[in-house]
Amino acid sequence: MLLWYVLIPVVVVLVLGYLRAPLMAWSAALLAGAAYLSFGQTAGLAWFAVALSLSVLLNIKPLRRLLVTGPIFGVFKKITPAMSQTEQEAINAGTVWWDRDLFSGKPDFAKLHAFPAPKLSAEEQAFLDGPTEQLCKMIDDWKITHELKDLPPEVWQFIKDHGFLGMIIKKQYGGLEFSNYGHAKVVTKIASRGGSAAVSVMVPNSLGPGELLQHYGTEAQKNYYLPRLAKGLEIPCFALTSPYAGSDAGGIPDYGIVCKGAYTDPRTGEHHENVLGIRVSWEKRWITLAPISTILGLAFKLYDPDHLLGEKEDVGITCALVPTEHVGVHIGRRHWPGGAVFMNGPTWGKDVFIPLDWIIGGREFAGQGWRMLVECLSVGRCISLPAMSVASGQLASYVTGAFARIRDQFGLAIGKFEGVDEAMARIGGYTYQMDAAQRLALVGLDIGEKPSVLSAVLKYHNTERMRKTLNDAMDVHGGKAVVVGPRNYLARAYQAIPIAITVEGANILTRSMIIYGQGAIRCHPFVLREMRAAMANDAVDFDEAFIGHLGFVGSNLIRSLVLGLTGSKVAGSPVSGPHAGYYRDITRFSSAFALLSDMAMFSLGGALKFREKLSARLGDMLSGLYLATAALKRYADEGNQPEDLPLLKWAVESALYDVQQAIDGFLANLPSRPLAWVLRRAIFPLGMHFKQPSDKTGTQVAALMMQPGHARDRLTKGIYVPQEESDPVGVLAPALLATIETDAIENKLRKAQREGKLKEAPTAARLQEALNKGVITQVEFEAVKRARWLKRQVIMVDDFDMQLNQHDTQLFERQPV
Repeated sequence: MLLWYVLIPVVVVLVLGYLRAPLMAWSAALLAGAAYLSFGQTAGLAWFAVALSLSVLLNIKPLRRLLVTGPIFGVFKKITPAMSQTEQEAINAGTVWWDRDLFSGKPDFAKLHAFPAPKLSAEEQAFLDGPTEQLCKMIDDWKITHELKDLPPEVWQFIKDHGFLGMIIKKQYGGLEFSNYGHAKVVTKIASRGGSAAVSVMVPNSLGPGELLQHYGTEAQKNYYLPRLAKGLEIPCFALTSPYAGSDAGGIPDYGIVCKGAYTDPRTGEHHENVLGIRVSWEKRWITLAPISTILGLAFKLYDPDHLLGEKEDVGITCALVPTEHVGVHIGRRHWPGGAVFMNGPTWGKDVFIPLDWIIGGREFAGQGWRMLVECLSVGRCISLPAMSVASGQLASYVTGAFARIRDQFGLAIGKFEGVDEAMARIGGYTYQMDAAQRLALVGLDIGEKPSVLSAVLKYHNTERMRKTLNDAMDVHGGKAVVVGPRNYLARAYQAIPIAITVEGANILTRSMIIYGQGAIRCHPFVLREMRAAMANDAVDFDEAFIGHLGFVGSNLIRSLVLGLTGSKVAGSPVSGPHAGYYRDITRFSSAFALLSDMAMFSLGGALKFREKLSARLGDMLSGLYLATAALKRYADEGNQPEDLPLLKWAVESALYDVQQAIDGFLANLPSRPLAWVLRRAIFPLGMHFKQPSDKTGTQVAALMMQPGHARDRLTKGIYVPQEESDPVGVLAPALLATIETDAIENKLRKAQREGKLKEAPTAARLQEALNKGVITQVEFEAVKRARWLKRQVIMVDDFDMQLNQHDTQLFERQPV
């Protein structure tokens, strides 16, 4: 009987907590339990009275505010750290989307699968198949990076004439008005052919004057500049970073003073006197397209000491459009970024006078620059660098899969050695993750979202996975990828890795501060509401949010325990089959992540934002959940293809393993050790059981990368594949097919050699001997001869003259051994 007195309340608590029962349901259960315990027992009436008093206190809101949440509200207002204006604008920028579900502890997978699959319009597909394909054919990346240090004039003109610089500009202004998905696919295809060309195209379509003008520009600014930008008559750049403010863009030292002055408009030649404007000074570095720009987007801090605009002296960060022909503007010097040799350089000016109407958006947008930048960056971060990362992964998958099957050592294709297939599995798995992650984010953008948190996740994790895939691809290729030259299709991308890692927010900062720093406040269902209530001194709203928050914490604690004890089996899944369990595991880790977030904020308070290692691990949890759900969404969108199951398994299992390890690292370093002990028992009651993808799964991924077919095509879809066998990438497909088709013949030759039927050395002479002795037919002889010729084209590297200037253009005409 005593067992039931204990067991029944425990079961009721677990069920109510798991189901996230409302406060009234908890109160009813409490009263029912107290009534049952007090039935027929005088002493039990006291317990019922306590339960009744507690229920009344929690459910009658005026009383609750007076005695419970009111005192807590007073303390909360004192301990809540103040947010600077830039922090508030960063928090308010963009929207929350699927990331809110991941923070909820109970993701709605029906919502996930209801999001439309990304799709190109007929116009976008035609542009990819036409102008983009033609542009890729014109790109000689070796010539660009080694000889010209710039795009050839005819390539620049082609880019301008065909609207590549105006993909995001609306058609009413002469732009292409592509979807974000279409924009990203164009960048991906170009990037698979040459990073320098891709950067030159993507920057004007990302964070820059075009994006800012469309959202905030005056009608006069839009009507003048947008058609010119769309046609390539203006080359834009955006000057934000400086020698003293890189990732801390809000700390830029460049400044402008509101005053009256004179200027001559370089666009019209008209001179203006006694104009209210700004005298601005700046020194910017790392500005893409600055050396050749005609219009400079300039970010600076604006001050109004004489109150010519209003009461504020410190007006705030402001963005203006300044023609580079304007007196005092300096451009024309270049930086050398590395593997991708694109136009990048400094710009500077001292006491340059500009009128107020050069502010983007006009006078009323003075001081609104930080909000403008953060909102636009949340879009650009989802597109440019993630698309280049996808291109690198897809190219690495395409070339490495083929090379590993073509290249043999010890009589076996190198891709069949387990040490090599381990690296290949990472290439294929990370590529699947990167593409899936960007696809889902682009869907959000195209339905009107601006997911600022997910854009940071995408920027960090795609560029880091690009680094890993290229490192592994280099290792598999060995000497083929070490020697730089026109036949090396990996070297320039490998050399350019630091560019992607550093720009648009350095990756260390993005991981340790931005992903979770914004995510914890924006995506949490109650924290931002509580903070806003404190700032507005709204006790009523705080009461609602705080009570909801308490229930949220309790529910996630119970859900984490129940899901941990049952191996997630009580959680629902929207699908059946071999990947159904992944949805359940994601639900489990979502509850655990939400619980840990609250416990981190509870135990550390405002100090959490300075504990960057802990914050980074919380960000890793959110990121891993996003990558796993993105992979599942992609698999569903592509029709649940059985051939792709190894890629899905590798992508999801590695993401969930990363989440587990992030939780383990967080708990091992949480300052409150008793709290960490309790949380570990709740989240991992039976231990940590998630593993990295199995060797078998990895081998399956490597095998599909080496075999022509639909799975390989889907993994690498979107890159530019030349058709010419003289091209180092173009030769791979025919060489791969020829290698596979002649495998049996080569085995026949090796067997004949072992049996002593062939005496010649293993060269072309042995092949001729085999034909002469009837070991192989004339058809087989020709097939092997062609396959070996193609293989030679694949494995050979460039050599140069003694000054390393001229590579040998006749390399393949030499007589092979």
